[in-house]
Amino acid sequence: MLILEDYLLLTLDDATGKTVVDASYREQVAAGALLVELALLGRADLAGDGDGGRVGRIVVRDASTTGNALLDEALDVVRSKEGSKPKALVGPIAKLKPAARAVASLADRGVLRREEGRVLGIFPTTRWPAADSRHEDAVRRDLWRVLVDGEEPAERTAALAAILAATGQAGRVLAAGGGRGAPVVVDGAPGWTAAQRRAVDARAKQIAADSWATLAVKAYVEEITAAIVIGATVATTSAAASG
Repeated sequence: MLILEDYLLLTLDDATGKTVVDASYREQVAAGALLVELALLGRADLAGDGDGGRVGRIVVRDASTTGNALLDEALDVVRSKEGSKPKALVGPIAKLKPAARAVASLADRGVLRREEGRVLGIFPTTRWPAADSRHEDAVRRDLWRVLVDGEEPAERTAALAAILAATGQAGRVLAAGGGRGAPVVVDGAPGWTAAQRRAVDARAKQIAADSWATLAVKAYVEEITAAIVIGATVATTSAAASG
């Protein structure tokens, strides 16, 4: 599973198939998650002193196929814009609609279930309830151990926590999961208090700030998550204005 797919599973309600977070900027988050994945795979990186004077700019370290269509298309975008700042790539990759495509792929693989319906009997809508929650349960257990129990994270868990921290969603998605799959349930979650959610959000931010990756990868991820925050702010403001 991609980090993007883990994020999407966490932010979809297993029973209703509705997103449990603001979906207005989901494609920007998805684009950022793909860029983070490329860094962890060693495909993209920030240029250093030996990379032709483009220190801090994105550079492709390995252009070979990843075996995943979404990642390969994202890597093509990176190649076409090599030398840009990482945050400049979020928008172009978001135009590929990675979140929508990843959700459809999860349904094709039997992880989610596609349910077509209509709002008010008129407007078509699609929901994505869980069909097989085993992988999501494992992801939640990992996050619980790190964000609630305070264990040190593996690299991919830390990257996912950084994305959740950037969007302020860590406490919300864990509470929405009701502690399912976790060894301990905090006060019978999902009835968490606001303070408990804030504590999880704070822990996610701490993880994002810690030295969980190489300095170059960490700097790269920090730029990507900053771009996600900007995209989220723009999307939310635009949605409010149109409402």
